[in-house]
Order: sequence, then structure tokens, then C-alpha cells
Amino acid sequence: MTLPQFTLVIGGAGSGKSTYAERLLTDTARPLLYIATGQAYDAEMAAKIASHRDRRGAQWRTIEAPLDLPAALSQAKPGEAVLLDCVTLWLTNQLFSDNDLSAEEDALLAALVACPAPVVVVTNEVGAGIVPENALARRFRTAQGALNQRLAAQANSVIAVMAGLPLVLK
Repeated sequence: MTLPQFTLVIGGAGSGKSTYAERLLTDTARPLLYIATGQAYDAEMAAKIASHRDRRGAQWRTIEAPLDLPAALSQAKPGEAVLLDCVTLWLTNQLFSDNDLSAEEDALLAALVACPAPVVVVTNEVGAGIVPENALARRFRTAQGALNQRLAAQANSVIAVMAGLPLVLK
């Protein structure tokens, strides 16, 4: 299977997007690199990270990159296939670190273009729900929606996943 240079996989929480993205890459017969952005701040998140790790198995080389995705992407080798899971957690980490979102997003988009390996990026669709009742949640929703639009515009392929089923958007 030939992968586009940059594929965006988008869907709601629990939609099956990570499993679908993993399957896209394991079908390539390339060495696999997983760039993880999640941080285990509580037992629930620690269990989710462990579940993802167990599902992937030992065939994946993993880089933990909660904040510095450009550095992680620069470690990809030309023959590999890269899964970045997920930019929603990365954006959350950036917000909580009070970083300049515009500068961080620009650096991420440049790193995706420069990456020597095909990359599949997983992100959450957050615009289909209700308007959040607090300012931080509204700021996050707006920032995530804007980032998703920038990623989709740059991606060669965009696939929405709902109930584990893919729908090619681009």
C-alpha cells in the first residue's frame, strides 16, 4: 500500500480513529514510529496509554513528545511510517503550558512538511458538540477547530472515522 505523505485522521472521542490509523500503517510493511503526546496525569489516562501501547505491540518504535513535535518528527527515518497520536492532546499540553499556540502550530506544520517519512496524524473533531460553559473550554474548542482546518488544508488525505468506519473527505 502506498501512503500519502500526510494523512489526517479525524473523529470524535472513542470513534476508533487511533485503531484505524494504526491499521493504515501496519498494512504498509514499513518500520513503524509512534509519536505519543499523551501524559498520564491520572489513573484513567495511564490506563488508556497502557491500552494503546499493548494494542500496538513491540513492532512500533515510540517517542514520547507531549510538547515538542517538531523534534520528534525530525527523528523519523525515510523508510518508516509515522503515526502522531494525537494533536488534540498536544494542543491541550500547549494550552496548559501557556505556550504561543500560533508559533507552536506553525512549527508543527513546517515539521510535517519536512518529515522524511509518511505521517498519519490523529486529531479529535470537537466542533459537533454544544458550546462549552467555561472560557478555557471555549478557547480550546476554537483553537482545536482552527488547528484541524490548518491540518486538513495541508494534508494530502483526510479521513473521518465514526463508529470505526472511515469516510474519505479528501
